[in-house]
Parts: sequence; structure tokens; C-alpha cells
Amino acid sequence: MNPATASISLPMDAYTDSDAERERMGDAQRRLTAQCMARYGFSYEQPASPATGGAASKEDRHQNLYGVVDPAYAAAYGYAPDAGRPRAPRPPVPQLSDSASTVLFGQRPGDTGKADPGPASDEEAQKADSGLTVGGQQVPAGGCQREGYRKLYAPSKDSVDLLFTFGLASEAHTRAQEDSRVGAVLKKWSDCMAKAGYSGIASPYEVVEKLGLGSDQGGARAVAAATKDVACKREVNLVGVWAAAEAAYQKALAEEHAETLALYKTQRDARLKLAASLA
Repeated sequence: MNPATASISLPMDAYTDSDAERERMGDAQRRLTAQCMARYGFSYEQPASPATGGAASKEDRHQNLYGVVDPAYAAAYGYAPDAGRPRAPRPPVPQLSDSASTVLFGQRPGDTGKADPGPASDEEAQKADSGLTVGGQQVPAGGCQREGYRKLYAPSKDSVDLLFTFGLASEAHTRAQEDSRVGAVLKKWSDCMAKAGYSGIASPYEVVEKLGLGSDQGGARAVAAATKDVACKREVNLVGVWAAAEAAYQKALAEEHAETLALYKTQRDARLKLAASLA
């Protein structure tokens, strides 16, 4: 009954990076980009995204899956996203010469339109002609920024799309939301909210919009609504029922796409190994 989202385990979790792994991958991609720039004689360090530390940084990949569910968070922050998570200012973007900019982005400064990212995989990009040269060397399609991505996430033609598992998880979530068992518990949650004065809300995803909290998701009204929202979820065991249905749909999709998922896992393991070698 009423499992904490941090304790929920879904089949697609096995194919999903943790917060720490995402940061490691981001660092690896920056290093690959820097290596590419160095081939052209440019010393380049891409600014890292601000670290996600603070009160809300504990690993909980499902904490927002069913709306706000933690009583303490609701009482403190209402529906404010990522509250309690201090955000460091983004570091300044390095100033680049025209040549360095061309190599990094695969497009000459002042060119209109979007740069052509080139082939999907690094294997194919090695044989592609970007039509740009700097210092007598051909610039990789899409520039070093795109090359860094390809080397990490799409090294070969058979590389599985990075968003493949995300798509399966999204499909399972939609199917679960439409499941009769989840529909029944959502109706109970909606009735509970209506008794508290929040009528006409059919889903936890509608609360902010239906109550007009968009401009003040952490104010007193939002806190009051979020506190009742969480209490109603716990009263009807919304998270427990929905997570169980979601796990079942994910399991079915995982079995249906077992071959592709096995390849994805092998490639993901290779990415993690590459990232470790670059650290």
C-alpha cells in the first residue's frame, strides 16, 4: 500500500541511466568533443551543466511520474518543480574564433539555416563529406559537437535510438493510465479531491491547470491543494495500483521487443565502459 516512488522498480529501469550515470555520460560527451577540437588545434572545454545537488537530489527516478506524492514535499513546496534543488549559474560559454566555431558546430558563422547534423551514426559519418574544411582538414558532419554525440550514442549503423526505451516506457504509461483498474482508482481520487472542494479534476496532471496555479505553484493555495492531493492519493493507494499496472505493461513490451532491448543493453554497457575510459 502507498509505496514510496523511490522504492518502485519498473522493467525499463534496467535500461535507464541514473542521475549519476547521466552526469557521467555528459562528461564523456564533452571530453569526446574536446578531443575532436584538439585534432584541429583548438583547446576547447565545453561548459558542464549545473550539478543537480541539494535537498531533492536523492535518486528517485519516478518521483514525478504520478504527480506530487510526497507529503513533506507537498507541504513545503506545493507543486513547484525541483524546489529545494539549488541551481548553480551556468558557466559562461567560451569565446570562439570563426574557425573554431566552424569546427565545433559544423557551420560557418553567419550562415543562415540549421547546420546539417550529417549521418546518424559515427560509422557512416566517417565516410561523409561535410563540404567544410578548416586548416586543410575536413570538418566532421555536424561539427565536433555532433561527432562527440555520435561516438558515444551512435557509433555504428546498428545503434539503437537513444530514445527507444523512453518510447516504450511512455507507451506503457499511457496504456496503464487507460487501464480500467487505474481508471477506477483515479475516479476515487477525483471524488476525494471533490469532497475537499477541488471538483472537476480527473487526473493528477490536471491540478495545476484546473486550479489556475501556473504562475504560483509554490504558494499557499498550491500547498493546500498539493497536501490534499497527496492525502487522497494515499487514501486510495493510487501510486500502488498505477505502478503495478505500469509494471505489467512494461513487462509485456519488454518481452515483445526483447531482441532490440538486448542490443540496446549491450550498447549501453559499451557506452558506460567508454565513459569510464575517458574519466
